[in-house]
Parts: sequence; structure tokens; C-alpha cells
Amino acid sequence: MSVTTEGFRRHAPIPTRHGRQRTAALIVVLLLAGCAEEPLPQRPISREDCLRTVKLEELPAALERCDKVVAAFPKDPGPLNERFLLHTLAGDTAAACRDIATATALAAKVPRGGLDPILRQDLEVRLKSCRGEEPRPTPSPGAHERSSH
Repeated sequence: MSVTTEGFRRHAPIPTRHGRQRTAALIVVLLLAGCAEEPLPQRPISREDCLRTVKLEELPAALERCDKVVAAFPKDPGPLNERFLLHTLAGDTAAACRDIATATALAAKVPRGGLDPILRQDLEVRLKSCRGEEPRPTPSPGAHERSSH
């Protein structure tokens, strides 16, 4: 069995100049529509975003980012503690101390083992500095043994 294309050529329509222009225009439209850029998916806000890549010359942007973190985690004292640092760097002691007072109140509601002890200590020290109190030195491990000899 043999296949010929002679009959096909006789019956195939010959594209006109107008038809070729329409086809070319359709191809261009399809190409452009296919190249439309989709927005990149946004990474969800995490607790660590407040101090991620902080640059002093971009401090207002870092504060805005941290405001979003605080709003996303309203019952977590950690982001407030970090925003304290940003407010301190910006010279806004009143805002920094408000954040630490709020963070300390939130931390007080967390059971003793449910919060990072370093965060709890940071909050205590920073709250005392806001109140103008001198923090007590934390004894190092084994200090009691050395002082009793």
C-alpha cells in the first residue's frame, strides 16, 4: 500500500496574505499571553523575620517588617523582644520599653518550661533597664562552690 500526497495538495487551501497575517497575529498574541509573569509566591511570615538582614540604613523597613511579625504572632513575646532592639537602635526608647512591658506580660502567662529561658532572662533584664534598675549579675555555674572555699 502506498500513500501519496498529490490529492492533498490539490485540495489544501492556499493561505492568502490576509490569512497569513491573522495567523501570525494569533501566534504573537498566544506567545505574549504565555509569557505573562505570575507573581512569585510570598514566603509566610516567621518569628525570626524581625532581625533578618537588618541594616542600619534600612532601619525603617526593618521596623515595618517587624511590625508585621508582631501582628502575625500577637501572643508571642519573642517578636516584641526583637522589636525592642530595633526601636532601641532607632533611638525610640519609649516604644522599646512599651514592647518589653507587653512582652513581659505575655511571657508571664507562659508556664515556666514553655518559654526559652534565655528569652525570659532577656525580658527581665530589658524591663529592668527600662525602669532604670540595675540588673543583678547572674551567677555562673559553680560560683557558689568557689565562694564557699
